[in-house]
Amino acid sequence: MTPKQYCIEKTAKSGSSFTGSFVFLSAQKREAMTALYAFCREVDDIVDEISDLSVAQTKLNWWRGEIENLYQNKPQHPVSKALLQPIKTYQLDAEHFIEIIDGMEMDLKFNRYEDFKQLQLYCYRVASVVGLLSAQILGFNNRKTLKYAHDLGMAFQLTNITRDVGEDARRGRIYLPLDELAKFNVTEDDILHSRESDAVKQLLDYQIERAESYYDRALNELPAEDRKSQRVGLMMAAIYRTLLREIKLDGAQKVLNSRTSLGTLRKLYLALQVWVKTF
Repeated sequence: MTPKQYCIEKTAKSGSSFTGSFVFLSAQKREAMTALYAFCREVDDIVDEISDLSVAQTKLNWWRGEIENLYQNKPQHPVSKALLQPIKTYQLDAEHFIEIIDGMEMDLKFNRYEDFKQLQLYCYRVASVVGLLSAQILGFNNRKTLKYAHDLGMAFQLTNITRDVGEDARRGRIYLPLDELAKFNVTEDDILHSRESDAVKQLLDYQIERAESYYDRALNELPAEDRKSQRVGLMMAAIYRTLLREIKLDGAQKVLNSRTSLGTLRKLYLALQVWVKTF
């Protein structure tokens, strides 16, 4: 199996909405984005699938060394080999890959976040940095596009956190800031035991409003000259923002016991709408 084939299989297994939008890219950019996403899946899977924290830490440390190998032109892993050309073509910084690993490491150290400031750092590392790398691959002329990519990454991660409240709770994790639980008179047990209530609904509506504000901020920051090159991100924004709004329409607290999702055809329709508007 070639590095390219490995990355394609790795991303396909994830079932993510992100990878579907890659078909709208040129072959070179599609391969670069697939390699980047495969890297994110590799390090994320370490945290999700390995219960022994010391083993997971060792594997993340291995990836730190592998990033160093990558930038010394001697990658060992199929994903690193697939990234070798993209990091040169698109001038991707090694520090950004290390930041992503640091974000995954936070999941080994924390299963609660005291406040939004602490959560914000996590979101930056696991999502905004990916947005910055993606923006470089997709291409831009105006550096304000990097601010757009940062805030759109935040919006995506906050959407994921809201969607996955129930799933995360069943793994013993609460990403909602604890000081905000207290503000809405919601206890950790309410989340961990999936207790639907008006208080939980208000707490989650508050999270949704924050994510919406990041979508607004990001879309207002994207310069008109870069809308066409960044349209894959805009497609994902349309899909994820629609998902966020569906969660609110469903009553928000239902995420405690079920997972809200959009059908394939609806996601394709939303993506095509963006394609037509930015063509």
